[in-house]
Amino acid sequence: MTPGSGLQAGLKNRHLSMIAIGGVIGAGLFVGSSTGIATAGPGILLSYALVGTLVVLVMRMLGEMSAANPTSGSFSAHADRALGRWAGFSIGWLYWFFWVVVLAVEATAGAKILEGWVPAVPQWGWALIVMIVLTATNLVSVGSYGEFEFWFAGIKVVAIGAFVVIGLLAVFGVLPGVDADKASFGNLTSHGGFLPHGPGAILTGVLLVVFSFMGSEIATLAAGESENPQQAVTKSTNSIIWRIGVFYLGSILVVVSLLPWDDASIAKDGSYVAALNSLGIAHAGEIMNVIVLTSVLSCLNSGLYTASRMAFSLGERGDAPKAFARVNSRGVPRTAILASVVFGFVAVFFNYLSPDTIFLFLVNSSGAVALFVWLVICFSQLRMRKIIQREAPEKLVVKMWLYPYLTWATATLIVGVLVYMLFDTEHDGRQTVLLSLLVAAIVLVIAVVRQRLAAARPAPAAESPADKVTIG
Repeated sequence: MTPGSGLQAGLKNRHLSMIAIGGVIGAGLFVGSSTGIATAGPGILLSYALVGTLVVLVMRMLGEMSAANPTSGSFSAHADRALGRWAGFSIGWLYWFFWVVVLAVEATAGAKILEGWVPAVPQWGWALIVMIVLTATNLVSVGSYGEFEFWFAGIKVVAIGAFVVIGLLAVFGVLPGVDADKASFGNLTSHGGFLPHGPGAILTGVLLVVFSFMGSEIATLAAGESENPQQAVTKSTNSIIWRIGVFYLGSILVVVSLLPWDDASIAKDGSYVAALNSLGIAHAGEIMNVIVLTSVLSCLNSGLYTASRMAFSLGERGDAPKAFARVNSRGVPRTAILASVVFGFVAVFFNYLSPDTIFLFLVNSSGAVALFVWLVICFSQLRMRKIIQREAPEKLVVKMWLYPYLTWATATLIVGVLVYMLFDTEHDGRQTVLLSLLVAAIVLVIAVVRQRLAAARPAPAAESPADKVTIG
Protein backbone atom coordinates (compact mmCIF):
# COMPACT_ATOMS: atom_id res chain seq x y z
CA MET A 1 0.00 0.00 0.00
CA THR A 2 1.40 3.38 -0.96
CA PRO A 3 1.79 6.32 1.42
CA GLY A 4 -1.35 8.32 1.90
CA SER A 5 -3.69 5.74 0.38
CA GLY A 6 -5.40 4.80 3.64
CA LEU A 7 -5.21 2.68 6.76
CA GLN A 8 -3.77 -0.81 6.51
CA ALA A 9 -5.12 -4.13 7.76
CA GLY A 10 -2.43 -4.61 10.40
CA LEU A 11 -4.53 -6.08 13.21
CA LYS A 12 -4.63 -9.86 13.53
CA ASN A 13 -7.60 -11.88 14.75
CA ARG A 14 -6.00 -12.43 18.16
CA HIS A 15 -5.47 -8.65 18.48
CA LEU A 16 -9.13 -7.94 17.69
CA SER A 17 -10.33 -10.66 20.06
CA MET A 18 -8.36 -9.28 22.98
CA ILE A 19 -9.21 -5.66 22.14
CA ALA A 20 -12.88 -6.66 22.22
CA ILE A 21 -12.53 -8.56 25.52
CA GLY A 22 -10.31 -5.99 27.22
CA GLY A 23 -12.24 -3.01 25.90
CA VAL A 24 -14.95 -3.40 28.52
CA ILE A 25 -12.45 -3.58 31.39
CA GLY A 26 -11.40 -0.06 32.30
CA ALA A 27 -9.33 1.12 35.24
CA GLY A 28 -12.59 2.56 36.59
CA LEU A 29 -13.75 -0.96 37.44
CA PHE A 30 -10.85 -1.37 39.86
CA VAL A 31 -10.64 2.10 41.37
CA GLY A 32 -14.26 3.30 41.22
CA SER A 33 -16.30 0.30 42.32
CA SER A 34 -15.78 0.94 46.06
CA THR A 35 -17.74 4.21 45.84
CA GLY A 36 -20.59 2.44 44.10
CA ILE A 37 -20.66 -0.32 46.73
CA ALA A 38 -20.73 2.27 49.54
CA THR A 39 -23.61 4.08 47.82
CA ALA A 40 -25.87 1.18 46.87
CA GLY A 41 -24.63 -1.75 48.97
CA PRO A 42 -25.02 -5.18 47.34
CA GLY A 43 -27.66 -3.53 45.17
CA ILE A 44 -24.77 -2.14 43.11
CA LEU A 45 -25.06 -5.47 41.26
CA LEU A 46 -28.38 -4.24 39.85
CA SER A 47 -26.71 -0.97 38.82
CA TYR A 48 -24.01 -2.87 36.95
CA ALA A 49 -26.61 -5.20 35.44
CA LEU A 50 -28.71 -2.24 34.26
CA VAL A 51 -25.77 -0.44 32.64
CA GLY A 52 -24.44 -3.74 31.29
CA THR A 53 -27.79 -4.41 29.61
CA LEU A 54 -27.72 -0.89 28.16
CA VAL A 55 -24.23 -1.47 26.74
CA VAL A 56 -25.22 -4.84 25.27
CA LEU A 57 -28.18 -3.25 23.47
CA VAL A 58 -26.17 -0.27 22.20
CA MET A 59 -23.37 -2.55 21.02
CA ARG A 60 -25.91 -4.70 19.20
CA MET A 61 -27.11 -1.63 17.30
CA LEU A 62 -23.56 -0.53 16.56
CA GLY A 63 -22.66 -4.06 15.53
CA GLU A 64 -25.52 -4.09 13.03
CA MET A 65 -24.30 -0.90 11.36
CA SER A 66 -20.58 -1.69 11.58
CA ALA A 67 -20.90 -5.21 10.21
CA ALA A 68 -22.67 -3.74 7.18
CA ASN A 69 -20.13 -0.94 6.80
CA PRO A 70 -16.89 -1.38 8.81
CA THR A 71 -15.09 1.96 9.05
CA SER A 72 -12.57 3.69 11.29
CA GLY A 73 -15.21 6.34 11.99
CA SER A 74 -17.66 3.76 13.36
CA PHE A 75 -20.74 5.44 14.90
CA SER A 76 -19.64 8.92 13.73
CA ALA A 77 -19.59 7.78 10.10
CA HIS A 78 -22.93 6.00 10.58
CA ALA A 79 -24.46 9.14 12.12
CA ASP A 80 -23.08 11.12 9.18
CA ARG A 81 -24.98 8.91 6.76
CA ALA A 82 -28.13 8.32 8.78
CA LEU A 83 -28.75 11.68 10.48
CA GLY A 84 -26.67 14.20 8.53
CA ARG A 85 -23.24 15.81 8.40
CA TRP A 86 -23.97 17.82 11.53
CA ALA A 87 -24.48 14.63 13.55
CA GLY A 88 -21.32 12.89 12.34
CA PHE A 89 -19.27 16.04 12.89
CA SER A 90 -20.65 16.71 16.38
CA ILE A 91 -20.46 13.23 17.86
CA GLY A 92 -17.08 12.58 16.23
CA TRP A 93 -15.45 15.63 17.76
CA LEU A 94 -17.13 15.06 21.15
CA TYR A 95 -15.84 11.50 21.19
CA TRP A 96 -12.36 12.69 20.25
CA PHE A 97 -12.54 15.26 23.07
CA PHE A 98 -13.59 12.58 25.54
CA TRP A 99 -10.62 10.34 24.77
CA VAL A 100 -7.96 13.05 24.79
CA VAL A 101 -9.17 14.08 28.25
CA VAL A 102 -9.03 10.41 29.27
CA LEU A 103 -5.38 10.39 28.15
CA ALA A 104 -4.60 13.03 30.76
CA VAL A 105 -6.64 11.33 33.51
CA GLU A 106 -5.07 7.92 32.93
CA ALA A 107 -1.52 9.28 32.50
CA THR A 108 -1.86 10.98 35.88
CA ALA A 109 -3.27 7.82 37.51
CA GLY A 110 -0.42 5.72 36.12
CA ALA A 111 2.16 8.31 37.16
CA LYS A 112 0.94 8.18 40.78
CA ILE A 113 1.50 4.42 40.92
CA LEU A 114 4.92 4.64 39.26
CA GLU A 115 6.01 7.49 41.55
CA GLY A 116 5.15 5.29 44.54
CA TRP A 117 7.54 2.66 43.21
CA VAL A 118 10.28 5.03 42.01
CA PRO A 119 9.90 8.32 43.93
CA ALA A 120 13.15 9.68 42.46
CA VAL A 121 11.19 10.51 39.30
CA PRO A 122 8.49 13.17 39.91
CA GLN A 123 4.89 12.40 39.05
CA TRP A 124 4.86 14.76 36.05
CA GLY A 125 8.00 13.02 34.78
CA TRP A 126 6.30 9.62 34.86
CA ALA A 127 3.23 11.04 33.10
CA LEU A 128 5.50 12.41 30.38
CA ILE A 129 7.37 9.10 30.01
CA VAL A 130 4.18 7.06 29.78
CA MET A 131 2.67 9.38 27.17
CA ILE A 132 5.85 9.39 25.06
CA VAL A 133 6.25 5.60 25.11
CA LEU A 134 2.66 4.91 24.08
CA THR A 135 2.73 7.65 21.46
CA ALA A 136 5.81 6.00 19.95
CA THR A 137 4.01 2.65 20.01
CA ASN A 138 1.06 4.02 18.08
CA LEU A 139 3.34 5.82 15.59
CA VAL A 140 5.23 2.66 14.65
CA SER A 141 2.28 0.73 13.20
CA VAL A 142 -1.24 -0.39 13.97
CA GLY A 143 0.25 -3.85 14.54
CA SER A 144 2.41 -2.54 17.40
CA TYR A 145 -0.67 -0.98 18.99
CA GLY A 146 -2.47 -4.30 18.61
CA GLU A 147 0.45 -6.23 20.12
CA PHE A 148 0.72 -3.94 23.15
CA GLU A 149 -3.03 -4.05 23.67
CA PHE A 150 -3.05 -7.84 23.31
CA TRP A 151 -0.71 -8.21 26.29
CA PHE A 152 -2.19 -5.37 28.35
CA ALA A 153 -5.73 -6.72 27.90
CA GLY A 154 -4.50 -10.26 28.42
CA ILE A 155 -3.12 -9.39 31.86
CA LYS A 156 -6.42 -7.72 32.82
CA VAL A 157 -8.47 -10.67 31.64
CA VAL A 158 -6.33 -13.28 33.40
CA ALA A 159 -6.26 -11.19 36.60
CA ILE A 160 -10.04 -10.75 36.80
CA GLY A 161 -10.67 -14.34 35.76
CA ALA A 162 -8.37 -15.59 38.54
CA PHE A 163 -9.99 -13.18 41.02
CA VAL A 164 -13.48 -14.49 40.22
CA VAL A 165 -12.45 -18.17 40.44
CA ILE A 166 -10.47 -17.76 43.69
CA GLY A 167 -13.18 -15.62 45.23
CA LEU A 168 -15.99 -18.07 44.42
CA LEU A 169 -13.95 -20.99 45.78
CA ALA A 170 -13.53 -19.02 49.02
CA VAL A 171 -17.24 -18.18 49.21
CA PHE A 172 -18.13 -21.86 48.79
CA GLY A 173 -15.52 -22.75 51.44
CA VAL A 174 -13.41 -24.97 49.20
CA LEU A 175 -10.31 -22.78 48.77
CA PRO A 176 -7.45 -24.72 50.43
CA GLY A 177 -5.32 -22.97 53.02
CA VAL A 178 -7.58 -19.93 53.34
CA ASP A 179 -9.75 -19.01 56.29
CA ALA A 180 -12.22 -16.56 54.80
CA ASP A 181 -14.36 -16.16 57.92
CA LYS A 182 -16.42 -13.29 56.47
CA ALA A 183 -17.00 -14.88 53.06
CA SER A 184 -20.60 -15.90 52.41
CA PHE A 185 -23.45 -15.18 50.03
CA GLY A 186 -25.23 -14.14 53.21
CA ASN A 187 -23.31 -10.86 52.95
CA LEU A 188 -25.67 -9.93 50.13
CA THR A 189 -28.59 -9.56 52.54
CA SER A 190 -27.33 -9.63 56.13
CA HIS A 191 -26.13 -6.02 56.61
CA GLY A 192 -29.24 -3.92 56.20
CA GLY A 193 -30.61 -5.98 53.32
CA PHE A 194 -29.79 -6.19 49.62
CA LEU A 195 -30.78 -2.52 49.21
CA PRO A 196 -29.70 -0.91 52.49
CA HIS A 197 -30.21 2.61 51.11
CA GLY A 198 -33.45 1.88 49.27
CA PRO A 199 -34.28 1.26 45.57
CA GLY A 200 -33.29 4.82 44.61
CA ALA A 201 -29.66 3.93 45.29
CA ILE A 202 -29.73 1.67 42.22
CA LEU A 203 -30.04 4.69 39.92
CA THR A 204 -27.43 6.60 41.89
CA GLY A 205 -25.18 3.58 41.46
CA VAL A 206 -25.83 3.72 37.71
CA LEU A 207 -24.41 7.26 37.62
CA LEU A 208 -21.27 6.08 39.40
CA VAL A 209 -20.57 3.03 37.22
CA VAL A 210 -21.85 4.01 33.77
CA PHE A 211 -18.62 5.69 32.70
CA SER A 212 -16.46 2.67 33.54
CA PHE A 213 -18.13 0.89 30.59
CA MET A 214 -16.87 3.35 27.97
CA GLY A 215 -14.54 1.58 25.57
CA SER A 216 -16.71 -1.35 24.51
CA GLU A 217 -17.13 0.32 21.11
CA ILE A 218 -13.37 0.41 20.37
CA ALA A 219 -13.50 -3.00 18.65
CA THR A 220 -15.81 -1.58 15.97
CA LEU A 221 -13.32 1.20 15.20
CA ALA A 222 -10.37 -1.20 15.16
CA ALA A 223 -12.21 -3.68 12.92
CA GLY A 224 -11.61 -1.37 9.96
CA GLU A 225 -7.89 -2.20 10.19
CA SER A 226 -8.34 -5.97 10.39
CA GLU A 227 -8.21 -8.59 7.65
CA ASN A 228 -11.89 -9.51 8.00
CA PRO A 229 -13.76 -6.48 9.43
CA GLN A 230 -17.25 -7.96 9.16
CA GLN A 231 -16.27 -11.14 11.01
CA ALA A 232 -14.43 -9.13 13.70
CA VAL A 233 -17.44 -6.88 14.34
CA THR A 234 -19.85 -9.82 14.44
CA LYS A 235 -17.66 -11.74 16.89
CA SER A 236 -17.15 -8.81 19.27
CA THR A 237 -20.85 -7.93 19.20
CA ASN A 238 -21.98 -11.48 19.96
CA SER A 239 -19.52 -11.90 22.85
CA ILE A 240 -20.35 -8.68 24.72
CA ILE A 241 -22.92 -10.39 26.98
CA TRP A 242 -20.57 -12.93 28.57
CA ARG A 243 -17.76 -10.37 28.78
CA ILE A 244 -19.85 -8.00 30.86
CA GLY A 245 -21.36 -10.87 32.83
CA VAL A 246 -18.01 -12.36 33.86
CA PHE A 247 -15.80 -9.30 34.25
CA TYR A 248 -18.22 -6.82 35.79
CA LEU A 249 -21.07 -8.70 37.44
CA GLY A 250 -18.91 -11.70 38.33
CA SER A 251 -16.10 -9.75 39.97
CA ILE A 252 -18.42 -7.36 41.86
CA LEU A 253 -20.49 -10.33 43.09
CA VAL A 254 -17.28 -11.84 44.47
CA VAL A 255 -16.35 -8.59 46.26
CA VAL A 256 -19.72 -8.13 48.01
CA SER A 257 -19.82 -11.84 48.91
CA LEU A 258 -16.30 -12.03 50.36
CA LEU A 259 -16.90 -8.99 52.58
CA PRO A 260 -19.91 -7.15 54.01
CA TRP A 261 -20.61 -4.14 51.80
CA ASP A 262 -20.11 -1.75 54.75
CA ASP A 263 -16.73 -3.22 55.79
CA ALA A 264 -14.41 -0.25 56.42
CA SER A 265 -11.60 -1.85 54.42
CA ILE A 266 -13.55 -1.51 51.13
CA ALA A 267 -13.58 2.29 51.37
CA LYS A 268 -10.07 2.46 52.84
CA ASP A 269 -8.16 0.06 50.56
CA GLY A 270 -10.44 -0.25 47.55
CA SER A 271 -12.88 -3.06 46.85
CA TYR A 272 -10.54 -5.50 45.11
CA VAL A 273 -7.60 -4.99 47.48
CA ALA A 274 -9.91 -5.41 50.48
CA ALA A 275 -11.31 -8.63 48.98
CA LEU A 276 -7.81 -10.03 48.39
CA ASN A 277 -6.70 -9.02 51.89
CA SER A 278 -9.70 -10.84 53.37
CA LEU A 279 -8.31 -14.04 51.84
CA GLY A 280 -4.93 -13.44 53.45
CA ILE A 281 -3.19 -13.04 50.09
CA ALA A 282 0.17 -11.41 50.72
CA HIS A 283 1.00 -8.07 49.05
CA ALA A 284 -2.58 -7.70 47.80
CA GLY A 285 -2.17 -3.94 47.47
CA GLU A 286 0.93 -4.20 45.27
CA ILE A 287 -0.63 -6.95 43.17
CA MET A 288 -3.64 -4.75 42.53
CA ASN A 289 -1.41 -1.76 41.75
CA VAL A 290 0.27 -3.79 39.01
CA ILE A 291 -3.13 -4.75 37.58
CA VAL A 292 -4.45 -1.18 37.81
CA LEU A 293 -1.28 0.14 36.13
CA THR A 294 -1.77 -2.40 33.34
CA SER A 295 -5.37 -1.23 32.95
CA VAL A 296 -4.23 2.40 32.90
CA LEU A 297 -1.63 1.69 30.20
CA SER A 298 -4.20 -0.29 28.23
CA CYS A 299 -6.69 2.58 28.48
CA LEU A 300 -4.01 5.08 27.43
CA ASN A 301 -2.94 2.92 24.51
CA SER A 302 -6.50 2.40 23.31
CA GLY A 303 -7.47 6.00 24.03
CA LEU A 304 -4.72 7.36 21.82
CA TYR A 305 -5.55 4.84 19.09
CA THR A 306 -9.28 5.61 19.28
CA ALA A 307 -8.86 9.40 19.32
CA SER A 308 -6.47 9.31 16.35
CA ARG A 309 -8.74 7.04 14.26
CA MET A 310 -11.72 9.26 14.94
CA ALA A 311 -9.63 12.28 13.93
CA PHE A 312 -8.55 10.38 10.79
CA SER A 313 -12.17 9.62 9.91
CA LEU A 314 -13.20 13.24 10.47
CA GLY A 315 -10.37 14.38 8.22
CA GLU A 316 -11.36 11.84 5.58
CA ARG A 317 -14.92 13.16 5.57
CA GLY A 318 -13.82 16.79 5.39
CA ASP A 319 -14.84 17.56 8.99
CA ALA A 320 -11.25 18.04 10.22
CA PRO A 321 -8.01 19.27 8.62
CA LYS A 322 -7.10 17.18 5.56
CA ALA A 323 -3.71 16.39 7.14
CA PHE A 324 -5.54 14.19 9.68
CA ALA A 325 -6.54 11.83 6.87
CA ARG A 326 -3.00 11.34 5.56
CA VAL A 327 -1.10 8.17 6.46
CA ASN A 328 2.55 7.24 6.10
CA SER A 329 4.02 4.21 4.34
CA ARG A 330 3.03 1.98 7.29
CA GLY A 331 -0.62 3.06 7.13
CA VAL A 332 -0.34 5.18 10.29
CA PRO A 333 -2.23 8.53 10.49
CA ARG A 334 0.75 10.31 12.05
CA THR A 335 -0.73 13.83 12.12
CA ALA A 336 -3.97 12.59 13.71
CA ILE A 337 -1.97 10.77 16.41
CA LEU A 338 0.27 13.75 17.16
CA ALA A 339 -2.66 16.19 17.28
CA SER A 340 -4.47 13.94 19.74
CA VAL A 341 -1.46 13.44 21.99
CA VAL A 342 -0.61 17.17 21.98
CA PHE A 343 -4.05 17.92 23.43
CA GLY A 344 -3.46 15.12 25.93
CA PHE A 345 -0.15 16.69 26.95
CA VAL A 346 -1.84 20.08 27.38
CA ALA A 347 -4.52 18.47 29.57
CA VAL A 348 -1.81 16.79 31.70
CA PHE A 349 -0.16 20.19 32.09
CA PHE A 350 -3.45 21.69 33.28
CA ASN A 351 -3.85 18.80 35.72
CA TYR A 352 -0.70 19.94 37.52
CA LEU A 353 -1.15 23.69 36.98
CA SER A 354 -4.86 24.01 37.69
CA PRO A 355 -6.40 20.72 38.89
CA ASP A 356 -9.43 22.30 40.55
CA THR A 357 -10.45 24.68 37.75
CA ILE A 358 -9.40 24.11 34.14
CA PHE A 359 -8.71 20.40 34.42
CA LEU A 360 -11.86 19.80 36.47
CA PHE A 361 -13.83 21.60 33.75
CA LEU A 362 -12.29 19.36 31.08
CA VAL A 363 -13.13 16.19 33.00
CA ASN A 364 -16.70 17.21 33.87
CA SER A 365 -17.45 18.62 30.41
CA SER A 366 -16.53 15.29 28.81
CA GLY A 367 -18.21 13.13 31.46
CA ALA A 368 -21.61 12.64 29.80
CA VAL A 369 -20.20 12.12 26.29
CA ALA A 370 -20.56 8.33 26.67
CA LEU A 371 -24.31 8.73 27.06
CA PHE A 372 -24.47 11.17 24.12
CA VAL A 373 -22.61 8.65 21.95
CA TRP A 374 -24.97 5.83 22.93
CA LEU A 375 -28.01 8.04 22.23
CA VAL A 376 -26.70 8.95 18.76
CA ILE A 377 -26.07 5.26 18.04
CA CYS A 378 -29.74 4.54 18.86
CA PHE A 379 -31.10 7.20 16.50
CA SER A 380 -28.59 6.31 13.79
CA GLN A 381 -29.61 2.65 13.90
CA LEU A 382 -33.30 3.56 13.57
CA ARG A 383 -32.54 5.27 10.24
CA MET A 384 -29.66 3.06 9.10
CA ARG A 385 -31.65 -0.19 9.29
CA LYS A 386 -34.02 1.16 6.61
CA ILE A 387 -31.10 2.29 4.44
CA ILE A 388 -29.35 -1.09 4.67
CA GLN A 389 -32.59 -2.99 3.96
CA ARG A 390 -33.17 -0.83 0.90
CA GLU A 391 -29.63 -0.83 -0.52
CA ALA A 392 -27.89 -4.02 0.65
CA PRO A 393 -30.09 -6.33 2.75
CA GLU A 394 -27.50 -9.11 2.48
CA LYS A 395 -25.22 -6.99 4.71
CA LEU A 396 -27.57 -7.40 7.69
CA VAL A 397 -25.51 -10.19 9.23
CA VAL A 398 -26.05 -8.74 12.72
CA LYS A 399 -29.55 -7.58 13.62
CA MET A 400 -30.81 -5.55 16.55
CA TRP A 401 -33.32 -7.52 18.57
CA LEU A 402 -37.02 -6.48 18.49
CA TYR A 403 -36.34 -3.56 16.14
CA PRO A 404 -37.50 -0.80 16.46
CA TYR A 405 -39.15 -1.22 19.87
CA LEU A 406 -36.03 -2.20 21.82
CA THR A 407 -34.06 0.61 20.17
CA TRP A 408 -36.63 3.17 21.32
CA ALA A 409 -36.70 1.63 24.81
CA THR A 410 -32.90 1.89 25.02
CA ALA A 411 -32.93 5.52 23.91
CA THR A 412 -35.62 6.28 26.50
CA LEU A 413 -33.53 4.65 29.24
CA ILE A 414 -30.45 6.71 28.27
CA VAL A 415 -32.49 9.92 28.34
CA GLY A 416 -33.85 8.84 31.74
CA VAL A 417 -30.31 8.44 33.10
CA LEU A 418 -29.37 11.93 31.80
CA VAL A 419 -32.47 13.46 33.40
CA TYR A 420 -31.75 11.68 36.69
CA MET A 421 -28.21 13.08 36.58
CA LEU A 422 -29.63 16.60 36.39
CA PHE A 423 -31.14 16.07 39.85
CA ASP A 424 -27.98 14.56 41.30
CA THR A 425 -26.04 17.18 43.23
CA GLU A 426 -24.32 14.83 45.67
CA HIS A 427 -22.10 13.14 43.04
CA ASP A 428 -21.73 16.12 40.64
CA GLY A 429 -24.15 14.55 38.16
CA ARG A 430 -25.87 17.86 37.42
CA GLN A 431 -22.59 19.69 36.84
CA THR A 432 -21.33 16.93 34.56
CA VAL A 433 -24.46 16.91 32.39
CA LEU A 434 -24.73 20.70 32.17
CA LEU A 435 -21.05 21.19 31.26
CA SER A 436 -21.18 18.31 28.77
CA LEU A 437 -24.33 19.81 27.22
CA LEU A 438 -22.55 23.18 26.99
CA VAL A 439 -19.62 21.67 25.08
CA ALA A 440 -22.01 19.63 22.92
CA ALA A 441 -24.01 22.77 22.12
CA ILE A 442 -20.86 24.63 21.06
CA VAL A 443 -19.77 21.78 18.79
CA LEU A 444 -23.30 21.47 17.38
CA VAL A 445 -23.45 25.19 16.56
CA ILE A 446 -20.11 24.93 14.76
CA ALA A 447 -21.42 21.92 12.81
CA VAL A 448 -24.62 23.69 11.73
CA VAL A 449 -22.77 26.89 10.75
CA ARG A 450 -20.26 24.87 8.70
CA GLN A 451 -23.05 23.00 6.97
CA ARG A 452 -24.91 26.19 6.06
CA LEU A 453 -21.76 27.89 4.81
CA ALA A 454 -20.98 24.82 2.71
CA ALA A 455 -24.53 24.85 1.29
CA ALA A 456 -24.16 28.54 0.38
CA ARG A 457 -21.00 27.89 -1.64
CA PRO A 458 -21.16 26.67 -5.26
CA ALA A 459 -21.31 22.88 -5.48
CA PRO A 460 -17.86 21.28 -6.01
CA ALA A 461 -17.16 19.19 -9.08
CA ALA A 462 -16.51 16.02 -7.08
CA GLU A 463 -18.45 14.40 -4.25
CA SER A 464 -17.27 14.95 -0.71
CA PRO A 465 -15.98 11.90 1.20
CA ALA A 466 -19.11 11.92 3.37
CA ASP A 467 -21.37 11.67 0.31
CA LYS A 468 -19.45 8.66 -0.86
CA VAL A 469 -20.13 6.58 2.26
CA THR A 470 -21.83 3.42 1.07
CA ILE A 471 -23.06 0.26 2.67
CA GLY A 472 -20.46 -2.47 2.36
